[in-house]
Amino acid sequence: MTFSRRFLLLPLAALAAAAGLAACGGGGSGSSNESVPSDSVAVVGDQHISRDEFNAMLESTKKSWQQQKRTFPKPGTTQYVAVQNQIMQYLVQRTEFEEKAKSDLGIEISDKQVQDRLVQIKKQYFGGSEKKYKAQIAAQGLTQSQVEDSVRSQLLSEAIFKKVTSNVKVADTDIAHYYQTHLSQYKQAASRDVRHILVKTKAKADQIEQQLKNGGDFAALAKKYSTDTSSKSLGGRLPGGITRGQTVPPFDKAAFALKVNEISKPVHSQYGWHIIQALSPVRKPRTTPLSQVKAAIQQQLLQQKKNDTMTKWVDDTKKEFTSKVSYAAGYAPPASSTGTTPTTTTG
Repeated sequence: MTFSRRFLLLPLAALAAAAGLAACGGGGSGSSNESVPSDSVAVVGDQHISRDEFNAMLESTKKSWQQQKRTFPKPGTTQYVAVQNQIMQYLVQRTEFEEKAKSDLGIEISDKQVQDRLVQIKKQYFGGSEKKYKAQIAAQGLTQSQVEDSVRSQLLSEAIFKKVTSNVKVADTDIAHYYQTHLSQYKQAASRDVRHILVKTKAKADQIEQQLKNGGDFAALAKKYSTDTSSKSLGGRLPGGITRGQTVPPFDKAAFALKVNEISKPVHSQYGWHIIQALSPVRKPRTTPLSQVKAAIQQQLLQQKKNDTMTKWVDDTKKEFTSKVSYAAGYAPPASSTGTTPTTTTG
């Protein structure tokens, strides 16, 4: 992921990604009667979101679009309003997260944590070069303060996710149930190792078959005549072998009917004419036992449960702040799916 994608596309995406979630649409609908001051675009609980902060994010977003050679929408257009709404929703949600994290979870991100993460970012993306780092944020129209705010939001989201999901567990019964209900994923069909020579005509296949009967070297003939570019350099050997049912039917039938080291007569398929040699016995179908996939299933289920837990926390937080968010005129995002209308106050 590039530096610009990590920090300069709307930070809401970065927040959500850190929590293992899709972008969740931002702050809840406002219903507070508190007046929004003229220097603010919204009030969330006891915190104000300033016009300067909103405008700075809008400007950096515009510059990012320009750098990507995209035409930034004109004020008043539907697309412009959509960008405004995204920024507004992100700022409100970020503020809700900050308040909730501090009051309920005891989480605060220190300046040292922010600076430590910035050191990591500079090493990872800029080879530790302060000059390259500053040039990049300048090109994106960002201030150092904006970058630090974005880093702080990322760290906060990570800390919230860790705290909220700390008690999530996956029971052995859940793992066993998943395994049984997805058993087909853990079954392997019969397989064997083979090699082949593929040519376009029956006449050429017959010619090669005769050479093999006269003691010709299979690998050498494959390298000389085969049109299968994926195997000819390997002397006709198919990398990884073949699995029953995964090759074209004529090839599949012939390949699994051969004895070890036996060479087939020319076999016709949609790709041309094959001469096939079996290199190994047929490996019987098998099912990977639960013991071998238990750890992978556990990790998959654990991540899903954590994501679900975090999604619920975000949804609950939005509901809790429904009556605690007020917007200045022209800044309220669309009503949420619950049908609640944001409160708009003139400032």
